[in-house]
Order: sequence, then C-alpha cells, then structure tokens
Amino acid sequence: MNADLIIYNIGQLVTAKEFSNLKEGESSMENIEIIQNGYLAVSDGEIVGIGQGDVPSKFIKFTTKLIDAEGRVVTPGLIDSHTHLVHGGSRENEFLDKIQGVPYLEILKKGGGILSSVKSTQNATEKELILKAKNTLKVMLGFGVTTVESKSGYGLDRETELKQLYVNKKLNQEQEVEIISTFMGAHALPEEFKDNRERFINSVIELLPEIKEKKLAEFFDVFCEEGVFSIEESRKMLLEAKKHSFKLRLHADEIVNIGGAELAVEVGAYSADHLMAISDNGIQALKNSKTIANLLPGTSFSLNKDYAPARKMIDAGVQVALSTDYNPGSCPTENLQLIMQIAALKLKMRPKEIFKAVTINAAKSLGKEKKIGSLEIGKKADFVIFDAQNIEYILYHFGVNHTKKVFKNGCLVFKK
Repeated sequence: MNADLIIYNIGQLVTAKEFSNLKEGESSMENIEIIQNGYLAVSDGEIVGIGQGDVPSKFIKFTTKLIDAEGRVVTPGLIDSHTHLVHGGSRENEFLDKIQGVPYLEILKKGGGILSSVKSTQNATEKELILKAKNTLKVMLGFGVTTVESKSGYGLDRETELKQLYVNKKLNQEQEVEIISTFMGAHALPEEFKDNRERFINSVIELLPEIKEKKLAEFFDVFCEEGVFSIEESRKMLLEAKKHSFKLRLHADEIVNIGGAELAVEVGAYSADHLMAISDNGIQALKNSKTIANLLPGTSFSLNKDYAPARKMIDAGVQVALSTDYNPGSCPTENLQLIMQIAALKLKMRPKEIFKAVTINAAKSLGKEKKIGSLEIGKKADFVIFDAQNIEYILYHFGVNHTKKVFKNGCLVFKK
C-alpha cells in the first residue's frame, strides 16, 4: 500500500507494542518494542507500515511526503488519562496559605478549595469554559499529548455538571486533541447536603440516564475517600452507573486507605487512580485484575505529600499509567513530560516503564488500546517526534519541553 506520509531515519521508534520475551531483570512494564533506525508509514490517518532500516519502495509514491527524523525519538501520541480539564477560575490566591502549611479544611472554611472552583465553574458561561479549556489543550498538545480524559465534577449540581460535559463534547469538534469524557458528579459533597448525603447521592444517580442518552460521557468516576464518599456509597453509585452502560474509574486510596483499589477491581473499573495510600491487599487485587493503577505524582509534588509506591506495585506485577491530574487546586500543570520526569526521579520508574505508562497502558485505562496507545498497523497515526536521540534523555533533562512535532491522525498539529 502506498503511503501519504513517511517518517524515516528514526533513531529510536518507540512503538509501545507489547511482547512477552523480557530480558533478565526487566519488569512486565518494560515489555514494549523499541526499533533502532526505524521508519513509519501513514495513509489516510492510519499506520500502514513500520520497520527498521530503509523504507520499502512499495510505500512510496510521487505524492508521498517524506520527513527525515534525523535520528530523533518517535513515540505514540502521549495520553493524559486523568484530568479535570473543564473548570472556571484559578486558585493562586490560596497558594501562599498552601505553602505556609495552612490546613486544607481551613482554606475550605474561608470559601477556598474545591468549593471555590465549583463557584467559579457555576458562574462561568459555556463559551468561557470552552475558551479556557482550548487554551489548556493547546499547551498539552505542545507537550506531545494527543488524547485527554476530561472529568466533570466542578458543578455538583445538574446544570453545571451538564454544562461541563457539553463543553467536553464541543471540544472534540473544535480542536485537535481527542477528549474522553467522564461524569464525576460525586467529586465532593456540597455543603447544603451535609445532613442529607443520600439525597445528593440519589441526585447523581438520577442524572445517569440523561447523560447516557445524550452521549455526554463514556465513563463514571467517584471520589472514594475518608470524609468524601465511603466504600458503600461509592459502590452504590458505581453499580448504578454500570447498569446504564458507563465504563468505570475511581479516585481511590489517595489520602487514607479505605479499600478503594479493591473496590475498583470488584466493580471492574478500568482504572484506580491516585493510590498514594494503597495497601498490600490493594496491590494484590490490582495484580490479579485488568484494572490499571493510574498514578498522579504531580499531585504529590504540588502538595508535598507521599508518592504512590510505584516500584512496589510494578515489582508485584501491577500495570501502571501516569497522568497529570491537571486541576486548579492540587496540580495546576499541563506538562505531562514533567510528570514523567517526576516518575523517574521520585517513583523510581525506569524509562521503558514510563513510556508504557503514558502510551499503551494509558490507552487501556480508557478502553482505547485497539485504536491508540501504540504504533501498530491499523491504528491511528498519533505520534510525537521528540528533539532527543533516546528516551533516557527526555527524562534526564527535566523541566523543558522536548517536543519537536506532533501528529494527530497523520496530520501535523504542532511544530516547535
């Protein structure tokens, strides 16, 4: 088959295709293919050829565009599989309190914290939210991110939750980055429901059929945490969402271990996210499941909290993803490359593990691994050319943007 586009002279082509033959001492998170001196052939937005050395003549026609990668690294488009993309306002006014150690509950009492973001999001128009999110996505795209999971959850009422989800839908029509939408009406308990938790939980459940009918979200998420939603409350909402054909994910064991990881496995969630306080039982549950452990080290960095025990999880055989957790409070960064660098320096993850975590494993956490997450024939031609000769350099040289070019569906969408 002829190709429209060919990238050749690739120093390291990280296909992220999984294989079973591991070298001695490698973890199951290092089983991704890296081709030295590779090429990539694309036609109609899909990958039609991959290999090593010279490009076979069968792919080249008179109109084929040829790009010399000049020995650089090429990877699948990065996937940010946990964000709170759509929100109003920002919270830099709390920053001094935060770094001076003022407790979060005290900030909350002054009208700050998540309640501040909820108020800003409720007051923002749909147009304002779209414009803000587009600017954020442009930054993310510049860091090599071609797919983003985006949650609601800064509404906590019917009107604003739907508004956030409508913004997700419109963003998919108006810019290049693919948006995977998640309904997270159970992000926090509004003040007015503190004496009637069940009424609020039922109001979240009552929204499920409308959201599904209008195709506003693919996933459902709950903040399962001490002082937020209990295991029993989370289970109730998750199982109701499952009845309405939502795929599930779960904020789990972020601050206190209450068995969130085990619940995620029990209900068949695609991911259990955060996991800084995961137990050994939780690790064993994840090990024996298809649920991806989605780690968010930027949040630990921003809040100066403990990091998730990534090395312990990986060594036990758990499959891990990495995400920014982009949000206005605990992790206001769009830089997934920085998250990858923190994962190397603080989580002690190895280079191949990190690239697997932001490509094929991130795709699995979103149920999209058949189309994105690796460079294989028949998959979408979402890929990044990094201005580096090897993947180690991208992690070693931290705090800068290594992206040279980004392609989405075979089209150039970012160039440094």
